[in-house]
Amino acid sequence: MRILRIGMSGTDVMEIQSLLKKMGYYTGAIDGIFGSQMQSAVINFQREFGLVPDGVIGANTYRILERYLLGYDLYTLHKGDTFSNIAKRYYTNLPLLMAANPDLSANNLPIGKQIVVPYGMDVVDTNISYTYDILERDLLGLKARYPFLEIGVAGSSVLGKNLYYIKLGSGPNQVFYNGSHHALEWITSPLLMKFIENFSKAYTLGQNIGGYNPRQIWNQSSIYIIPMVNPDGVDLVLNGLNPTNPYYKDLIRWNKGSTDFSTDWQANNRGVDLNHNYNAAWQQSKDAEATYGITGPGPTRYSGPAPESEPETKAIVNFTRNHNFRLVLAYHTQGQVIYWDFMNMAPPEAKIIGETLARISGYSLDVSTGIASYAGYKDWFIQEYRRPGYTIEAGLGKNPLPISQFDTIYAQNLGVLLYAATV
Repeated sequence: MRILRIGMSGTDVMEIQSLLKKMGYYTGAIDGIFGSQMQSAVINFQREFGLVPDGVIGANTYRILERYLLGYDLYTLHKGDTFSNIAKRYYTNLPLLMAANPDLSANNLPIGKQIVVPYGMDVVDTNISYTYDILERDLLGLKARYPFLEIGVAGSSVLGKNLYYIKLGSGPNQVFYNGSHHALEWITSPLLMKFIENFSKAYTLGQNIGGYNPRQIWNQSSIYIIPMVNPDGVDLVLNGLNPTNPYYKDLIRWNKGSTDFSTDWQANNRGVDLNHNYNAAWQQSKDAEATYGITGPGPTRYSGPAPESEPETKAIVNFTRNHNFRLVLAYHTQGQVIYWDFMNMAPPEAKIIGETLARISGYSLDVSTGIASYAGYKDWFIQEYRRPGYTIEAGLGKNPLPISQFDTIYAQNLGVLLYAATV
């Protein structure tokens, strides 16, 4: 974490603004700009926590903030403590506190034992630019609060970032959801992460979510989610190009001499469009590049030197081969459309399921054409397994979609994510 002070800007500033707003210290815009209003909020926070009120977020201030970013505290049990009085002291929910400490009996709390205490606010923010670092921190927070979650690594990116997967459920019906194949479409990552958090919370509290009983889904299905397939690309779009990047000069050249990747970059760190790198009509995708003026690595549509040339694509393929997915959803933006077929290879039930997904979301059901119809993940899945696979283009507008669309996108797709796990 870099030291933050007035005049600075970035996704890390935005993250702190969102946190301070949740905690009631900050009332300004969540715009990633460290202005005087944020400085005042930081000073008030520092005073309340006994820190030097200098308005600068250094190591000591960040150490306190990080607990709230993670969404939990570590508490050492004392004589007379009960789960009930600890929950009241932290303004948290008793079932969530008990779920975070499944190895302990409420009637026999061992003095001196350190426990996890979830704060009474959610972990996943849905009003900020969602970077890889935020994803990692949110996964740590969710795992601490919901230790029943299975979190692992399916592979790594060109720059060695982990491609994390999360598993919800223990049933035999396996489904797979993924997001952010395309860098500009990073809003699909918090969409899937918020679903994970809300599903886990509803499961713990015994509450329905979107009209479904999560405990029934848990026993019926296993939902596997990789929320960020292209972390290098997402960080290029949101954080810019770091001079230490080993592809620094290449990336500028591939981006037509520009160091601004925030409005046009969809590819990974080697300029390969990951959703054109799967071995499903890959040669047709390659042949179509010239029509679109594509001559090599660049922001979009470059299929790579060969199918599955990229570590991200290989990881998704291997992850799929190592499971028995009944259905897959690949989340993209934008258009409010669901693509369901690939070269007439989808089974008859795929259209029927797709029609239900379209009805739930309010999106249209369609078949892609042109270069967009080749070498995508759902194309490869349908070709390989002859099972239902869908590309969901969420939201409307120009990529990258503003985070202000999140609530609408989430409302449109919550039922889709739940229904797809039950068919």
